Amino acid sequence: MKVLITDKINEAAEKIIEQAAQVDFLPTMQEDELVKIIPEYDALMVRSQTKVTAKIIEAGKNLKIIGRAGVGVDNIDVEAATQKGIIVVNSPDGNTMAAAEHTIALMLAMARNIAPAAASTKEGRWDRSKFTGCELYKKTLGIIGFGKIGTHVSEVALALGMKVVVYDPYAAKEIVEKRGGEYIENLDDFWGKCDFITVHVPKTKDTINLINKDTIAKMKKGVRLVNCARGGIINEKDLKDAIESGYVASAAIDVYENEPNIQECPLIHCNGNIVLTPHLGASTQEAQMNVAIDVAEQIKEVLSGGSASSAVNIPSLRPDKLEPVKEYMQIAENSAELAMQISKGVIKSIEITAMGNLADLEIQPLEVAVLRGILSSMLEGVNYVNAPFIAKKRGIDIISTRSKTKCSFAGLLTIKLTTDKGSNTVSGALVAKDIPRIVKINDYETSIRPQKHMLLVPHVNKPSMIAKVAKVIGENNINIGSMNVVQKNDKHATESIMVINIDSEVNNNVLKEIEHIDGVHNPQYIKLNVKE
Repeated sequence: MKVLITDKINEAAEKIIEQAAQVDFLPTMQEDELVKIIPEYDALMVRSQTKVTAKIIEAGKNLKIIGRAGVGVDNIDVEAATQKGIIVVNSPDGNTMAAAEHTIALMLAMARNIAPAAASTKEGRWDRSKFTGCELYKKTLGIIGFGKIGTHVSEVALALGMKVVVYDPYAAKEIVEKRGGEYIENLDDFWGKCDFITVHVPKTKDTINLINKDTIAKMKKGVRLVNCARGGIINEKDLKDAIESGYVASAAIDVYENEPNIQECPLIHCNGNIVLTPHLGASTQEAQMNVAIDVAEQIKEVLSGGSASSAVNIPSLRPDKLEPVKEYMQIAENSAELAMQISKGVIKSIEITAMGNLADLEIQPLEVAVLRGILSSMLEGVNYVNAPFIAKKRGIDIISTRSKTKCSFAGLLTIKLTTDKGSNTVSGALVAKDIPRIVKINDYETSIRPQKHMLLVPHVNKPSMIAKVAKVIGENNINIGSMNVVQKNDKHATESIMVINIDSEVNNNVLKEIEHIDGVHNPQYIKLNVKE
């Protein structure tokens, strides 16, 4: 395997990844250059300089993972990667302290006019009165986004004697209040409370131009703004106008809409109190080391057959969610494969029911495993990354429920697959905690070990049926590993089914021979993705 590392990334990354793959450490490249060489690589690791476009991703026919040594992934076309089944990872915690500290540093520099005062003093002037600043003590800091960085900024601000108000629709009020902040539910109620405002949110369709001339008009006159998050969250032209008019007292900006080409950025030419730094939020020796190691470890793990801890396009498979249910992932996928292969028609819905211990757990990872099992039975190139995307694109409804109904297993997962031709139900469980078994196929109670090659043979319940089927299988040099024969849950039932594990594939000619046996109807060959 081969991994390409571009941009200025700490050399510790190379030492980690080379434990699993060959590493090429090359300078930042433009799109056309990268398109030419990316087909030979299994992984790509970048910082913010390299733009990983859809064209590059399309050319990366062997790519399995793209790693961004940092927090944001705006320079990676995540949707294109997801469609191709490529994992995208970042390092959400590696530069938390660095970004939070830079926010505080900019806020203090802005409040105390550090930059212009330093420049003036270096020129030999003594303009003390010209650079009178303001204190942070007893001022109100408004924080938009209460993740790890926003939380740490809050802790430092409170230690400086500031009051903190928080707007974050994804944060719990109790958590904000426990941390010493005031939770503001409505953004319109937030603006007017703040003397300082700092943003710590990703750049999305909901946060682009979040701060603009209209929202600035709702703020206190003399407000001070800080942005160490992402360029474009604050409208640069509107901020320039507000500073030059005197409505906004000052601003400290570390990120820009068009990095690194900021020559045309309106803030460069702003006549007012503004501090500008060239995206230094994560630029500490410690942060660079942390993000490089974090992402390199994830790339090594994925290329070695493991899972990523910070995959942005498969959050349901992060270790904290996966660990409690990981033993059920394989049986969930295999049960879904079986359900799909015994079904006909266009999928309408998938119902997933968790019982036993699973009813108390987060089963989102199992939903992804089920989708992969179903979709991989009819499409190539389906994996945990793109399965949810493909399902959504095809308009497949997924219904997950947890049932407290008693069952005979520690944990039981039932999949009901409905198409325009009907429904089929398959249940999977773990026996003795770690032995996977398919325990129900429609109305038949079974106990069969999922295997790569399987035969389902519905038949009339009469003498010699097993012998006749086994004879055909044997005459075609196919070895039978195990067999489970069951009747329907009805003492008057005349129908049974053989679930047979075999050692090799079965072609249509063999299936026709079995179907010609009197009393057999619709035998099916099933092929499962089972780890041997």
